[in-house]
Amino acid sequence: MKLAVIGSVAVAVVMAGVAAQGQGQGADYTQWRGPNRDGSVASFTEPRAWPDQLTQRWKVEVGTGYATPILVGDRVYQFGRLNDQETMQALDAASGKVLWRTGYPANFTMQSATVRHGPGPKSTPVFSNGRLYSIGMTGIVTAWDAASGKQIWQKPGSDLVPMFTTHSFSPIIEDNTVIFHVGGHMKGALTAFDIATGNVRWTWDGDGPGYGSPVVADLGGTRQLITITQGKVVGVNVATGALLWERAFVSPNFTNGMTPIVNGQSVIVSGNGGPTVAFAVAQRNNQWNTETLWENTDSQLRFTNPVVVGNALIGMSTRNSGQYYGVDVTTGKTLWLSEPRQGTNAAVAKAGSLVFFLEDDGELLVTRGNAPAFEAVKRYKVADSETWTQPAISGNRIFVKDVTSLTLWTLQ
Repeated sequence: MKLAVIGSVAVAVVMAGVAAQGQGQGADYTQWRGPNRDGSVASFTEPRAWPDQLTQRWKVEVGTGYATPILVGDRVYQFGRLNDQETMQALDAASGKVLWRTGYPANFTMQSATVRHGPGPKSTPVFSNGRLYSIGMTGIVTAWDAASGKQIWQKPGSDLVPMFTTHSFSPIIEDNTVIFHVGGHMKGALTAFDIATGNVRWTWDGDGPGYGSPVVADLGGTRQLITITQGKVVGVNVATGALLWERAFVSPNFTNGMTPIVNGQSVIVSGNGGPTVAFAVAQRNNQWNTETLWENTDSQLRFTNPVVVGNALIGMSTRNSGQYYGVDVTTGKTLWLSEPRQGTNAAVAKAGSLVFFLEDDGELLVTRGNAPAFEAVKRYKVADSETWTQPAISGNRIFVKDVTSLTLWTLQ
């Protein structure tokens, strides 16, 4: 598929030219859920006094979609849709100036049940060794040169897509491969592509893709990729793609949307309206087994992902019209619950003992994750339209993607 270059796109930049040294530069944010893929922020330092308002440094129209902004050095990369093209773009992190913007045609029509979420890509790209890797709404997989935006290799998509919101699986890098779950409803394949050539290194075709994203961890002495598929939780050998273990994990409408959390030798998952479940993974007599450790019905999830702070699993449940919770990760006991009716969805991040909830109504809530009860620190308005995208936080900078715009907010 030929790469198209989009030129002369109108860009609104607010307060362009702000010096980078005044914006608290921090660590890179190279993939879904941050450097460790667990929602953690490596370089945030809590201010002595929280400001009454955040400072908006710039705001740029970048198109629709829910991809998290990727931050590397002095650049921020955003994957989205502009008109009929899926686009990758690089912006100067200090000023918001668009450095390059390239794309390819990707006609797509949303199903009626999900039309309000728009046709922009839902998967977050991954950055590695000067390249970006992405998957679009129809399953087009692309490797991009991060310096220039040039397409390095691309794999075509198809009409075979997941049932509702299409490809939300965010890729992961392991050694010299980048792993995606391609395909669609009832038919898909976890696929490891060579990062340099795009050649397929291995596949596992035991289920269609879910809406969550994978993690890689060492369990039972074996390096494995753990992910929720359309109707299962699976562990596959990350070097070969061989299935190690699987557990049934079925939601009523196939929208399993969580990234598994690995806690020691156990895995924590939750699905569409079901309880949060922790299970142990072990190999005995050359057979892989999983054993349920606990279930918790106070922490039912849908399209949000919790974080672990100390010994507490902290997130937002779908119960009671949205309710924040803390659960003991060892026993599954509910530690605390917030008041009900907090909202419909929130993207969650952590920095030390602080937990950030970017609610889908454009408000950012800062809380303390090590408190014995729900404790709010500050609340900020950061968008005027819906915010379903995970924010990228680095230093004192908070990059927020709303329906069509990317905004840089700072604490100073």
